Parts: sequence; structure tokens; C-alpha cells
Amino acid sequence: MTVVVTRDVADRYRGFLSSIMPEAAPGVFVGAELSRGVRERLWAVMQDWWSDLPGGSVVLLWKDDAEPGRLGLRTLGLSPRTLADLDGALLVRR
Repeated sequence: MTVVVTRDVADRYRGFLSSIMPEAAPGVFVGAELSRGVRERLWAVMQDWWSDLPGGSVVLLWKDDAEPGRLGLRTLGLSPRTLADLDGALLVRR
């Protein structure tokens, strides 16, 4: 499962994401079975656009067995965040 959450971004981001993933709620895009390659290319495009069109925020979450809570996390426009497992509770570290 892959989830992308956008907030206050240019329409270009939402148009691009909706060509790959359904928009389950305003600004929330989900993909049940995106491959790692597709996810990496999607993120590369978002990062490239971010350098030209900064503003708002983008959060990417995906299943990653090697990460705490089995979730991978990347952000644009937010202070850096990481996930941490504290005795079985999944926390967001800023």
C-alpha cells in the first residue's frame, strides 16, 4: 500500500498523482500495489517539481518491512520527520 497526502500544492501535483493513483479523499492518493520503481519515479518527479514550485506539503507513506512500524516515510515542505518504534508504539520524530 502506498499513500500520498498533499496539502496546498499546485494543481500540477494533483493532476500527476491522479494519473497514477485514485484520489480517495481531497489530497489523499492511494495505490494498493505500486512497485518500488514506480514509487521512486513518482517521488523523483515530485522532488524535481518542488524545486520549481515550492509551497504546501507532500507526505509519502508505503509498506517497508525494514523500517520501524513497517512504514517508509518521505516529506516535502515539512520539517524532517522519521518514524520510531517505542516499545511497540509507532511515533513520529521531528
